[in-house]
Amino acid sequence: MPYVEILAPRAAPAAKRQLVQAVTDGIVRGFDVAPSTVTIYFVPVGTDDYAHAGEFGLPPAGARVFVKLHAYRRSADQRRAVAEAMTPAIAACFDTPAHNVAIYFIDRERDEVAHEGHLASDEAIETSTAP
Repeated sequence: MPYVEILAPRAAPAAKRQLVQAVTDGIVRGFDVAPSTVTIYFVPVGTDDYAHAGEFGLPPAGARVFVKLHAYRRSADQRRAVAEAMTPAIAACFDTPAHNVAIYFIDRERDEVAHEGHLASDEAIETSTAP
């Protein structure tokens, strides 16, 4: 945790590699977590899997990108810093303006998440080792 789901049109692997680094770095800095806790899922959206404003199909350019960031509850300042770090990289990767990037923070308390069958609230909190 954090887990990031990115629902967007397909992008080139090189662009996604750059995005992975930028998103991971933004979350590590903003949430003070170790990079090993960040997982990113790309959920490609095809032409017939998208509609906006009553129009079916992906537009030729500038599709909206929907990002869900699942994480333990953080302060508004921390979420703001992560959103500011992630948005430009997401917009660049998917060739869309920043106003088309929506990041939804899906916060959970530690007793609402389980890993390996154990509640996260029963585990030690892992943070980054960065100074």
